[in-house]
Amino acid sequence: MPRITMREALNQALAEEMERDPTVCLWGENIEGVGGGFMITSGLSDRFGERVRDTPLAETAIAGASVGAAYCGLRPVIEIMFADFAFVCMDELVNKMAKLRYCNGAHDPFRFPIVVRMKVGGYAGLGSEHSQTPLAHFMHTPGLKLAFPTIPYDAKGMLKAAIRDDNPVLFFEHLLHYGLKGEIPDVEYLVPLGKASVRRGGDDVTVIAIGYMVDMALQAAEAMEKEGVTLEVIDLRSLEPLDMETIMQSVMKTGRVVAVDEDVMRCGAPAEILMQVYEQMREWGKPPVPMARVAAANVPIPYSPPLEKAVLPSVERIVSAVHAVLGQVASA
Repeated sequence: MPRITMREALNQALAEEMERDPTVCLWGENIEGVGGGFMITSGLSDRFGERVRDTPLAETAIAGASVGAAYCGLRPVIEIMFADFAFVCMDELVNKMAKLRYCNGAHDPFRFPIVVRMKVGGYAGLGSEHSQTPLAHFMHTPGLKLAFPTIPYDAKGMLKAAIRDDNPVLFFEHLLHYGLKGEIPDVEYLVPLGKASVRRGGDDVTVIAIGYMVDMALQAAEAMEKEGVTLEVIDLRSLEPLDMETIMQSVMKTGRVVAVDEDVMRCGAPAEILMQVYEQMREWGKPPVPMARVAAANVPIPYSPPLEKAVLPSVERIVSAVHAVLGQVASA
């Protein structure tokens, strides 16, 4: 199988879906020509003409137009260059996309097949308004599906699945993953939304990771193996639907769990996931398992690289959290 970058995998997914379905269209800032800020749509305007359109620097207009277009039968894929800019169009994302289909029933004409692609993440020294990973805001919103692939294979298969979905899907992409290479089959395939992937098997601690944190969790697993501790690393891939079945199967096996997210810790996704683990253990009559969470500090992401490093999660902090749960025992 050929090895390509995640950037190329996303480009392939868009091209294949536009070839397959003439209602798929792409809108975003500067996405014609070079292909936007991160070159994901490079070359597509040459192939598909006016179905790939540059927009004004106005996220409210981009998102709002996509709602109208979806209502009229198109399948828009819009690019919000940085997830930080999604706060400009929260009314369109939260009060329009998420609610119109949910409140009016899953039948025509209330299909809203919109994909909102957004770059997320820090570790690049881009400052407080270009480095956020605002997952919890949208995980809190009923009616939105949330996808976050971490390898090229998943990126292509999940983007194709998202485009074919009749619900609005927020599709998060980490800046540091765009150059990551992986094998892609020559045949068409889809990766379903809402199914987590066990990226590394282990028996001692379950590590639930989101986005770029999967890379760090795998590095932590390598470090812990030298101590004779095996970590089972779960790549969530989707926050909504959330694959609690895979999570619970792993937690029941290991008896300990650490959840890792690049978003800020307060009211973050790990808090919700770990609470669901606790509730399911209680429902099953099982004792609570030792658990910990690793996330960013509750401050804006600094521009200064040393300060940014201090604020964001690290491999060392994951290892420290693993040591903490290893030192605990399940309570009766």
